[in-house]
Amino acid sequence: MSSDVADDPTTVGTPAVPTPHSPTINEALRDYVARIRGGELGSLPATLGLIVLILVFSIAQPKDFATVGNFANLINQSAAIVVLAIGLVFVLLLGEIDLSAGYAAGTCGAILAVQLTQKHHGAVVAIGSALLAGALIGLLIGLLVARLGIPSFVVTLAFFLGLQGVQLHIIGLGGTIPISNQAVLDIMNSNMSVVRGWELFAIVVISYAAVTFLRIRRRASAGLVSESIAVWGLKTGSLAIVLGIGTYLLNQERAVNPELTSIKGVPYVVPVILVLLVVLTFVLQQTRFGRHIYAVGGNAEAARRAGISVKNLKTMCFVICSTLAAFAGILLVSRDNSVSPSTGGSVTLLYAVGAAVIGGVSLFGGRGRIKDAILGGLVLAVIANGLPLVTADAGIQYVVTGLVLLLAASVDALSRKRSATSGRA
Repeated sequence: MSSDVADDPTTVGTPAVPTPHSPTINEALRDYVARIRGGELGSLPATLGLIVLILVFSIAQPKDFATVGNFANLINQSAAIVVLAIGLVFVLLLGEIDLSAGYAAGTCGAILAVQLTQKHHGAVVAIGSALLAGALIGLLIGLLVARLGIPSFVVTLAFFLGLQGVQLHIIGLGGTIPISNQAVLDIMNSNMSVVRGWELFAIVVISYAAVTFLRIRRRASAGLVSESIAVWGLKTGSLAIVLGIGTYLLNQERAVNPELTSIKGVPYVVPVILVLLVVLTFVLQQTRFGRHIYAVGGNAEAARRAGISVKNLKTMCFVICSTLAAFAGILLVSRDNSVSPSTGGSVTLLYAVGAAVIGGVSLFGGRGRIKDAILGGLVLAVIANGLPLVTADAGIQYVVTGLVLLLAASVDALSRKRSATSGRA
């Protein structure tokens, strides 16, 4: 009898093993609110800021800002900054900085233009040369920072100055190199057909729904807590609504004189950004390499003692950053139809860093996602697009942009303090 009692899992003396359950929508909402109170704000401030800015500019200038044509223009305005910010995410997650990314974009854009216009090479060779140059720039920076131990601020400041000279030398005395290669120009200046746009919408929504559903099933089968089907459905439905509205608007006619030239459809740069988002999000969140980046950003010494090759990791992150900067340079050249000494200069780098920080990437390292850079880039694009419609005073425009960046950095610092106090850091 005692044996039967001992073997019975329902015996009072046997500790019960709690069965993981999927949280309901209310439970998930309460958990989200608790995380916000604990300092884990994520991209919430940027999301709210984007909504407020759109509403303010739409009310202030409905005829100029709240138009289909301006919506498409916002995407093109933000694309290069977004790609540059995505590259900076990898460096910022380590607690480092890259001040040379803007002029790395301009230098690689100049290499692209020379290959196309002066060397008469095809688009594939020209783009490959530009990306390779970006990777080499990142490798040099990474070796100096990781191997020699020179602070990234100093190294990238030196490259910031040096690459300006390299860019001027490549472009020459002419000052501007025009681009006529249609394949390169189409990246930023052409649109998908209406049918292709809706196909892209369906692919994105179905892929997201399938991947997230399979993840829920996999976690449930492993006995781990996972999202409920209701929460999954709410997220998938929200994504479908937002992307559906965006696709519908972009598929509307936005030409001034559609009888002569029709302009409608999703810009080709949109699927390019989506591919970067999916691939690099997978790298950061689903691979050992990505987990090591967060570990080094959180505590580099602890990561080193855990067996992570911090030096190699830092070098690789700078290579990724500069390669994406080169890609941003390609987008800048494509949008402007030319390259000049100012390409990648002025406030390009500041906007890219600002986009990452405003989106929720921490300047202190260890916190941030790829989608944060995209969201922050949209915020800055809305500011840069909407403010000139409200006021022509350039001084006010710079002050407002600076205040937004300062506010984002302050929120980051305060949220970190809150996380440390609540034990979530």
